[in-house]
Amino acid sequence: MIKVLIVDDHHVVRRGLLFFLKTQKDIQVIGEAENGKEAIELTGELQPDIVLMDLMMPVMDGIQATRHIKKDYPQVEVLMLTSFSDRDHVIPAIEAGAAGYQLKDIEPDELVSCIRKIMRGENTLHPHATTHLMKMREPKETLPHIYNPLTRREKEVLVELTKGKSNREIASSLLVTEKTVKTHISNMFSKLLVQDRTQAALYAVKHGLTESSDD
Repeated sequence: MIKVLIVDDHHVVRRGLLFFLKTQKDIQVIGEAENGKEAIELTGELQPDIVLMDLMMPVMDGIQATRHIKKDYPQVEVLMLTSFSDRDHVIPAIEAGAAGYQLKDIEPDELVSCIRKIMRGENTLHPHATTHLMKMREPKETLPHIYNPLTRREKEVLVELTKGKSNREIASSLLVTEKTVKTHISNMFSKLLVQDRTQAALYAVKHGLTESSDD
């Protein structure tokens, strides 16, 4: 059962999400919050698997709340559900640790699919969010992979991860064990200075690491 916390300052939105998610046999809504501060408190109290986080809210916005949640409860996933698709909102949200970014006009069935994908460790970004992130560029001097290069196998795992594949699927593609995949992913996170699969995949897209190559 996937435990969900809904965070949105609009009562109607919370009611709508609650009504639909209740129809899903594998999803349980365990709480609601109307601002980021409440979201942090309820996350600590209820320990949800995933938080559906609005972006613009009073008291504390979704980006601040996400940053706190990922710091204090790193096992909790956050899916941004907002009306904003501009880079000034998308990029800070992902950098704060959100595992996904979707717009509120998303079809209900697609939202449920996104929730399940995130809980399987897969990426789920709205096309607009992906576009903004692909356009991002940083000076090479500041890039972790320049000073701490990935091995050939770590690059291969990163390429597969960027495709949204689970550890099992990556292991099958590369003909290695899931334990080996987990080890490569852990090393990769350390080298790229990222915290999770979504950030690793976004790093790869931003910096041209989406095609494996020999060392």
